[in-house]
Amino acid sequence: MPSTAGRTVLVVDDEPKLRRLVHDYLVRDGLTVLEAGTGRRALELIAEARPDLVILDLGLPDLPGEEVVRMVRRDSDVPIVMLTAKAAENDRVMGLRLGADDYVVKPFSPRELAARVEAVLRRARGTHPAEPEPASYGGGSLRIDTERREVRADGSPVELTRTEFDLLAALASRPGRAWTRLELVSHVQGYDFEGYERTIDVHVKNLRRKIGDIPPFRLVLAVAGIGYKLGVERDA
Repeated sequence: MPSTAGRTVLVVDDEPKLRRLVHDYLVRDGLTVLEAGTGRRALELIAEARPDLVILDLGLPDLPGEEVVRMVRRDSDVPIVMLTAKAAENDRVMGLRLGADDYVVKPFSPRELAARVEAVLRRARGTHPAEPEPASYGGGSLRIDTERREVRADGSPVELTRTEFDLLAALASRPGRAWTRLELVSHVQGYDFEGYERTIDVHVKNLRRKIGDIPPFRLVLAVAGIGYKLGVERDA
């Protein structure tokens, strides 16, 4: 398992004490930590320092955190972990739809946050086995290049978030196998994400919208009472 030491994390929150707490825990793991107290300063640091991950509070004094995510996602796929007091399911779903890679609710355990940051950074570094050539499915209708983290559906490139790519790669690793939501969450998050199995439904919905259905295939199939599977076989 590759180390995350030496990576840079930007912590965005308007509470200095909270930033310091998160800073201290992440530094213990060998990470370099930058801090920002406003959305505008966060955008400046993301452009200038190009951090490997952003921890983002949604309740910022100048810009809504959701707007910061939208602006970042225009030209960057930097992993984003949302840190917020908004605990409602709709808020979590909105955050994931905007392109967040994880969602942590205040009050939170600094140790858990550090573990989630480590897991997201490992995924971003590409810890899934790479193949020398893109894998092809359904007679070439779907092509997945795990080394370059690129996907093509019916010949057209598809832009996926890191979580969406990892979810598709998991399903494609064993086409036709029925995966439970908890298995998929554990696979793409890197640990048991207790209580949030249904967030997989949001990622699957986004994945379906982006890769579509290629006649006569339905690429990502729901398995009643279980979860999901890839609906096409891998080409020989």
